Amino acid sequence: MKRVLFSVLGAAAVFAGVTPAVAGDRYADRPPVMVSPDLSAPWVLQLGNAPGIVRQNRQQPRLRYAQPAQPDRVQTAAVQAPAKRMVMRPQINPIYLPQEVAYDGPQKPGTIVIDTTQNFLFLVEKNGKARRYGVGTGKPGFEWSGTHKITNKREWPDWRPPAQMIKREAAKGRYLPTYLAGGIENPLGARALYLGTTEYRIHGTNQPWTIGGAVSSGCIRMRNEDVVDLYERVNVGTTVEVI
Repeated sequence: MKRVLFSVLGAAAVFAGVTPAVAGDRYADRPPVMVSPDLSAPWVLQLGNAPGIVRQNRQQPRLRYAQPAQPDRVQTAAVQAPAKRMVMRPQINPIYLPQEVAYDGPQKPGTIVIDTTQNFLFLVEKNGKARRYGVGTGKPGFEWSGTHKITNKREWPDWRPPAQMIKREAAKGRYLPTYLAGGIENPLGARALYLGTTEYRIHGTNQPWTIGGAVSSGCIRMRNEDVVDLYERVNVGTTVEVI
């Protein structure tokens, strides 16, 4: 009986002591809520642009990227601009360049003499002299000789290949035009001197490396600069001897 009474009284005492304190706490100042920095940091960062928040400007470190090594300049040039293949043309033999020579032939000054064996053209001058030029002459089967006069002179002449030449070249698989206007690509070159009523001419060429050889279909070839020089020195009516 005593044990039961003490238990009831103790519980009542405890209840009586706690209840007034809890009721009073309702009107007391509450302590501030403390939040761990680990939890608050993300929220503070989100307030960076909020009014009243001042952030310190911190310069971000600059990132440095490793620059690729520059290749050798010579090697780069070789890759980007490969060397062009150069086509080397044979050089004309200096013996075929224009020059003054001694001449003791029977022809009168002003006559043109063409030696198809040595591939020289002589413009006979006074006092036993002649102006000599190198020429290209008729290839085997197209040699000829004779005496004619210059009947016409033309600058940058047109070319009309003879019908026989067109047929002959077509048989070889090479088709010639029936007409080609004068110009740098024209095989008659810069000037032409027409010989009598024949189809032969003294003319320039766009293939100067052929001078000194038997290369034509009967015409007499000269370097363009040489035929221009001869063109200025002779007139229509000049005698031409081909030997």
